[in-house]
Amino acid sequence: MPATRDIVATYRGPGKVVRRLLGEGVREDRALIYLMIGCLMVFVAQTPRLARQAFETGENLQMLMGASLMAWLFIAPLLLYAIGALTHLVARVLRARITSYGARLALFWALLASSPLVLLWGLTAGFIGQGIQLTAVGFVWFALFVWFWFAGFRAALNEDV
Repeated sequence: MPATRDIVATYRGPGKVVRRLLGEGVREDRALIYLMIGCLMVFVAQTPRLARQAFETGENLQMLMGASLMAWLFIAPLLLYAIGALTHLVARVLRARITSYGARLALFWALLASSPLVLLWGLTAGFIGQGIQLTAVGFVWFALFVWFWFAGFRAALNEDV
């Protein structure tokens, strides 16, 4: 199934989608592409906000974009791999049966599946700026991300190790 259909299906049942993805076997290449596309979407979401910041403060937009690119496409994937490994270790200490791949996939898929809300957050930050609207969209994104992550993690717990 295409990733776009899976993203839409995640909004109805995130556990089912992660369970299906895990049923396709260990595909580290696929997990990595989910992570990189999710990070790319967050970087793209930053561009309206950075353009607004550069306009308002007179900062160099290219410098802001370069820093955001470095952060989201080089540093964030490493940190997300570390978070995935840490959640796996915590789950194993608590005697939960989950694979390292399952823990990572749940996290990476949650980031990718919640990316439409990240893009909306970026547009809100760029066009409206600071305010209740930005906070509300950010809260909704974070809540969806956590829901997708925990539901996917729970689905990965039930998979055979």
